Amino acid sequence: MTTGRPRRVVIAPDSFKGSLGATDAAAALAEGWLARRPGDDVTCVPLADGGEGTLEVLAAAGPVTWHRTTVTGPGGEPVDCAWLELPGQVAVVELARSSGLPLMRRLDPLGAHTLGLGQTIGHALDAGAREVVITLGGSASTDGGTGALAALGARFLDAAGHPLPPGGGALTRLAAADLTRLRPPPAGGVTCLSDVTAPLLGGHGAAAAYGPQKGADAGQIAQLESGLARLAAALGGDPAAAGGGAAGGTGYGLAAGWQAVITPGAPRLCELAGLDRALATADLVITGEGRFDETSLTGKVTGTVLAAAAARGVAAALVAGQITAGPPVTAVALAGLAGGARQPIASPRRWLREAAGRLADGQLPASTR
Repeated sequence: MTTGRPRRVVIAPDSFKGSLGATDAAAALAEGWLARRPGDDVTCVPLADGGEGTLEVLAAAGPVTWHRTTVTGPGGEPVDCAWLELPGQVAVVELARSSGLPLMRRLDPLGAHTLGLGQTIGHALDAGAREVVITLGGSASTDGGTGALAALGARFLDAAGHPLPPGGGALTRLAAADLTRLRPPPAGGVTCLSDVTAPLLGGHGAAAAYGPQKGADAGQIAQLESGLARLAAALGGDPAAAGGGAAGGTGYGLAAGWQAVITPGAPRLCELAGLDRALATADLVITGEGRFDETSLTGKVTGTVLAAAAARGVAAALVAGQITAGPPVTAVALAGLAGGARQPIASPRRWLREAAGRLADGQLPASTR
């Protein structure tokens, strides 16, 4: 057991995708730390960046009302979906709950769609929402948000004037977008919280950068890219805007077609969850995620937390399942502790506790206060 002056430690991880949510991950890290340093003051601030788990983070931050509905999932099957109502008739809709990759029985990069997202938004509007906040992470599809817009009344037509079937693969036949029947956005506006800064098109865009994780091969990526380019020609807007490529181009589609404003999710959600207040008195912050790579410092939770800590002179450490890029702080990879990636995925709490214990036992990074 480590002794010494009690420290004020903030534990502020993202979810460890595929194994543990942010709340449970924070609890496991806290247990591991306190097992070594029981006298320390440990505060858990679970976080999200607009991907899976965002609603739980918001629910923990203040008073909310949960709503539940059934919508069409990304593969066509019905799925149960929840959304949150914040004070002031603000609806928060998490794309991952209606159109997320884990909802797919099998990957279908050309046919997966966002119809369920649009249906969920429609339910929120029917319930009286005056403002809609949409979190974009975790999408199963690359349809440019056409499914969501279609559920809200838009029509995407081929050269013969026939509506296209759902899915990004059909957009190569897109000839026109008819928005005349599209439901108007709410009076308070629409905000999309993005967990990436990718544009719609190009090598860092929706199809090329994120298509492979949705099952797309090289030929399908080219088809999806072509379809998204046709969508950009039909809708206009700014396909180069940061975050337009989020959720398979849903950020772009909602911005160009429904006047949504795209903003980075992590800073806004860190603000709502009270990270700044927690850091004001902290000696150390520990953040983490399933995989720390070159994208982690570009708008995601870990990068946002590390930047906030650096700005305030608070020491920081990182715990991640795998680390494939050099983090700027002390870091522990669960795969390294366990001798492989399988064990941390199967028993995440055990290895998170072990990682936090190692950090507590070691030489703590120095604060620059």
